[in-house]
Amino acid sequence: MLPQPQPQPAAARVLVADDDVLVRVAFAEALRTAGFVVIEASCADEALGYIRAGGKVDLVFSDIQMPGGIDGRQLAALMAEEHPEIPVVLASGETHLGAGAPTRLFVAKPFSLEHTVALLLSLLGLRLPEGGS
Repeated sequence: MLPQPQPQPAAARVLVADDDVLVRVAFAEALRTAGFVVIEASCADEALGYIRAGGKVDLVFSDIQMPGGIDGRQLAALMAEEHPEIPVVLASGETHLGAGAPTRLFVAKPFSLEHTVALLLSLLGLRLPEGGS
């Protein structure tokens, strides 16, 4: 009898919302390298629209200060109401913005890509794939 191949677990989906395209693209690429499926949004409105339209995500990573009708803090509060099972990590270059945020998960900018990827893996109970850096 031959062993049956084990199905590969589905990759975790992370929605990254940041209006700074360079930060968003660099972080998204680091997440993809670590095995995540990444959905990119340029503002919190776009991120919320994706989720409300039925887009599936396992974690939301959002900058706090962004243009649009809502900011990252409001996105986190709405996610806590509508999807409490989805963790939200907020980031900002202004650390005082993390105080009193509707999530206890805050990353100060500039952040280490490696450490922040490791944080998200940990939050989702995952490990870096073999050969990943």
